[in-house]
Amino acid sequence: MSCSRRKLLKSALSASVAASLPLSAFRFLSPAECKAATGTEGTRWGFLVDTNKCVGCGFCVKACKKENEVPYDAPVTRTWVERYVVTKDSKTHIDSPMGGRDGFTDPKIRGEEIAPADIAKTFFVPKLCNQCENPACVQVCPVGATYQTGDGVVLVDRKWCIGCGYCIMACPYGVRFFHPVHKVAEKCTFCYHRISNGQQTACVDACSFGARQIGNLLDQNDPVTKIIMTERVAVLKDEYGTKPQVFYLGLDRNVR
Repeated sequence: MSCSRRKLLKSALSASVAASLPLSAFRFLSPAECKAATGTEGTRWGFLVDTNKCVGCGFCVKACKKENEVPYDAPVTRTWVERYVVTKDSKTHIDSPMGGRDGFTDPKIRGEEIAPADIAKTFFVPKLCNQCENPACVQVCPVGATYQTGDGVVLVDRKWCIGCGYCIMACPYGVRFFHPVHKVAEKCTFCYHRISNGQQTACVDACSFGARQIGNLLDQNDPVTKIIMTERVAVLKDEYGTKPQVFYLGLDRNVR
């Protein structure tokens, strides 16, 4: 399938899905909505992002690329950080140069210079695969290369992937891409090879500010679970019904 045809199909699919969904107001999730489904041997991995603590340093992106063999200078990454600048006229400006890998040192947003006096607020939002409870990517994969583990993590088998791109088009969060070397679908896996051995993800290890945490949502004593069940958390695009397992603290209404 040609690149132009993929873009056309993706645009058509996105427009169709968007048109079929009702416009919903931003809302926080209740504890009942946050409760995880049953996992294998009492484990269901979930992720917590505290946007109040993210400073946009890009260390998480660097660590992810190195750990998961995503070419450093390629314009793709498994996790990224977005910068938001909301101006006093209620306009939202967003950028993520190289996925935020090198931080945000340029005051211009996509080449536009915004006067400090016009800025109402600024903040950073880390993003990664949401490891959905109902993953659309798994449903559309024609060969079973994308699959979900018993503890809730969605993985891609490179040996089976045929590079059709259906999963990339189906993901409502834009987290999938073609690996520039292996030419197969690629995305965040919560560093499954690490967490399965009792380690933290590379991005969690790299974050000096505690903006990222991973935990077992079926363990009521897990620090991540306690926060998710007792504080005001939200998820991205909950109207799609995929039930994301990445929860956000301090998520702004301008972020979708």
